[in-house]
Amino acid sequence: MPAEQNYSNHTRWYPLFHFVLVPLLVLNLLSHVVRFFMAPSWNLFFWVLLSITLILLALAARLMALKAQDRVIRLEERLRHQELLTDELLAKSAALTPGQIIALRFASDAELPGLVERTLNGEFAKNKEIKNAVKNWRADYHRV
Repeated sequence: MPAEQNYSNHTRWYPLFHFVLVPLLVLNLLSHVVRFFMAPSWNLFFWVLLSITLILLALAARLMALKAQDRVIRLEERLRHQELLTDELLAKSAALTPGQIIALRFASDAELPGLVERTLNGEFAKNKEIKNAVKNWRADYHRV
């Protein structure tokens, strides 16, 4: 079981991507760039271009996974809002941005209505501030 999650340790590192794939792709790019500058040729230029393309492909794949995950989180949180918010607050909560909804997912059921109200009143300038305002952290161990 992972350590209890809170704001300071909630960032999710995906080891295969962050510690294997990205470093290998960067090393590959650096290797080709060095070889290109030592002996420029069209052949080496295209290897540099391919290395950049592979990095962009890996980043695009990661961003697509995060975007799909954000959509699922928004759906889960809308269902949660229907259960926990008053009808009036639920109607107002339609004004929440996707980033605010995603930040509010860490709030416990008891403090969610208050934090939604504070968010809608403009108390938080950034989504990070919403997460910092959470007193009873609701962990999310299933993120990618």
